[in-house]
Amino acid sequence: MLLRQLAETSEAVAATRSRIRKIDLLQACLRQFAAHEIETGTGYLIGTLRQGRIGLGPSMVRHALGVAASDAPRLTVGDVDAAFEQLAAVSGKGSNLERKRVLSGLFGLATATEQAFLARLMLGELRQGALEGVMIDAIAKAAGLPVRDVRRAVMLSGNPASVAAAALTKGVAGLQAFRLELMQPLQPMLAQTADGTDAALEAFGVAAFEYKLDGARIQVHKLDAEVRIFTRRLNDVSASMPEILDAIREFPARMLILDGEAIALRADGTPHPFQVTMRRFGRTLDIERLRESLPLNAFFFDCLHVDGEDLIDLPAVGRFERMLSVVPAGFLVPRIVTGKSGAAAGFFEQALAEGHEGLMAKSLDSLYEAGNRGAGWLKIKPAHTLDLVVIAAEWGSGRRRGWLSNLHLAARDAQTNRFIMLGKTFKGMTDKMLQWQTRRLLELESSREGHVVHVRPELVVEIAFNDLQASPQYPGGLALRFARVKHYREDKRPEDADTIDTVRGIFMRRTS
Repeated sequence: MLLRQLAETSEAVAATRSRIRKIDLLQACLRQFAAHEIETGTGYLIGTLRQGRIGLGPSMVRHALGVAASDAPRLTVGDVDAAFEQLAAVSGKGSNLERKRVLSGLFGLATATEQAFLARLMLGELRQGALEGVMIDAIAKAAGLPVRDVRRAVMLSGNPASVAAAALTKGVAGLQAFRLELMQPLQPMLAQTADGTDAALEAFGVAAFEYKLDGARIQVHKLDAEVRIFTRRLNDVSASMPEILDAIREFPARMLILDGEAIALRADGTPHPFQVTMRRFGRTLDIERLRESLPLNAFFFDCLHVDGEDLIDLPAVGRFERMLSVVPAGFLVPRIVTGKSGAAAGFFEQALAEGHEGLMAKSLDSLYEAGNRGAGWLKIKPAHTLDLVVIAAEWGSGRRRGWLSNLHLAARDAQTNRFIMLGKTFKGMTDKMLQWQTRRLLELESSREGHVVHVRPELVVEIAFNDLQASPQYPGGLALRFARVKHYREDKRPEDADTIDTVRGIFMRRTS
């Protein structure tokens, strides 16, 4: 397929707000890929490269955009993939010059429309509304397969592009090949927000309430003596936490996949702040010293596989029961199951008194929706917080001169994958945080406008706020009141951020 056709599909998808129209455009494009192009081309349609990150920053892409465009379309999807493969392989002395040479050659063969598409693709700015849910429907329609089967395959693989290739070339048999695999992490299930324990009981009747730990999400895989630990972003951090590896090796099951949290605790059992726990993640030096001075504890709340049996299709109560049989009590997140308001409220106060964030409420019938913010899980905190994305920042003045200080905060629109601004804040930042965020945001810079530095929407920050108010100033019609930074969540991706629908739901509940 010519790249022009893919770029035109992308433009058409971006230009319509109709979900049905988006699906029709995408499935028509999927059907026209040659078999060897499906995975690569599907990735481009959802804004991902088969090679992952290839070391290209905004300045290098802007340089390539200065190359004269081709008058006629000639690039194929395969040509582009080959160029990206070449770019990904470049390393060592003179690598920047070689990347510029390869990239300039690629852009010289592209039309102006194709150049613009390639630039957005490489910079992660392809906000065309071809979200995972839309693409799943498109794959199912193009392949003539049930949507539920395609969705399950994507859930297990975490890769819509590879599922598209399997579905379109092998049909049902291709989808059946996707299953839980030990040492291959899957996207974690996420939670929606509830106003309190009574709201959770109203939703679920009887619910499991668990401590919400302010730690770092981990997914543990065990195969005999081999144990690996993955973050919520699916990075392997096994080498950073040997004490957890040693503990899991003693668990009675031969094969396990567990979902839980790693957290650093003080001597009295109360949790250290999240930032302290994160000092241990990804570290490769001084591990034994840190193990002694800042030991990590693991607590688990879900079990996805035991000794050859996948549990992902069991309701939560079934997964809980299996977990109790293979995880020692000291490694379980504290939990009660109740339908009584007083018991749930008391458990919430107990969690807060012990220094934890709040509670998770879970429907006993809920399935494990990997990668989704499922309605069967609700997070309950004493004050409202949101995980938002930084889309710009302003240079500070006075004692903050030279630092990027005032953050522009946005929630994700689940329909378009755009980010909708909700307000600004410069509160809650230490000098150390200001220094770090200035350096990090400049790495993500996409453009400047006066004293405002616009950045690629990649950095997630947890924001506490007192209230929401209607506001014509911002495109979502809402603004945060008294927003302040709690901490950055580098363990979260932009697609894990809270949605504008979540924010609107909070506003409606507070004003009803």
